[in-house]
Amino acid sequence: MTGNEVNEKLAPLTKDQIQENLIKPSHQIDMDDIVREGFPTLREVADEVAFPLSKEDLILGEKMMEFLRNSQDPVIADKMGLRGGVGLAGNQLGLLKKVIAVLIPNEPEIDEAGNEILPTEPFKMQEVLYNAKIVSHSVQDAALETGEGCLSVDEEIPGFVVRHARVTVEYYNKEGEKKKIRLKNFESMCVQHEIDHTNGIMFYDHIDLKEPWAIKDGMLVIQ
Repeated sequence: MTGNEVNEKLAPLTKDQIQENLIKPSHQIDMDDIVREGFPTLREVADEVAFPLSKEDLILGEKMMEFLRNSQDPVIADKMGLRGGVGLAGNQLGLLKKVIAVLIPNEPEIDEAGNEILPTEPFKMQEVLYNAKIVSHSVQDAALETGEGCLSVDEEIPGFVVRHARVTVEYYNKEGEKKKIRLKNFESMCVQHEIDHTNGIMFYDHIDLKEPWAIKDGMLVIQ
């Protein structure tokens, strides 16, 4: 299903109906659930979720994490037609809820002999964050060397996506515990991308369209 077809399919539904479909026991989130450019929720500010979490919001977070796991599994992703993802926000599912899921794998290290050393932990970060917000950030900017992509954008948009190099993020986990984490490098870029979604901001809003690959003074380029 194309992006336009997805948007047209979901547009007549209420947000309650969308969430009801997403959290059905038999349903696995796929690309047909992810809204694309032009869908209203991608440009709207999401609402905070209430605690203790409702059963529906708890299941939603679990389903979002399940999607990321499936998208990173080559066999399942091929079978389901999924694009690989490391983050997903409620707005991308047609919902105005401040819920994001992040799953960032650890990459193998290479020893002096050129052999791969598998990491002891498979993921650098795996968390569902409710009501996440940036509470402080570095003066220094940063951007990923290759630019960014998005599950809600079907085309490549080249250029440095300039963000804060380091951020401190507050959020609640599924148990309702308030957490504070400090992030840098790829993890910082990923979480900022998803928090942006909950505020109606797209990644290409941070690209200088006149000079998309310009390296600003002091900017860190992350490989």
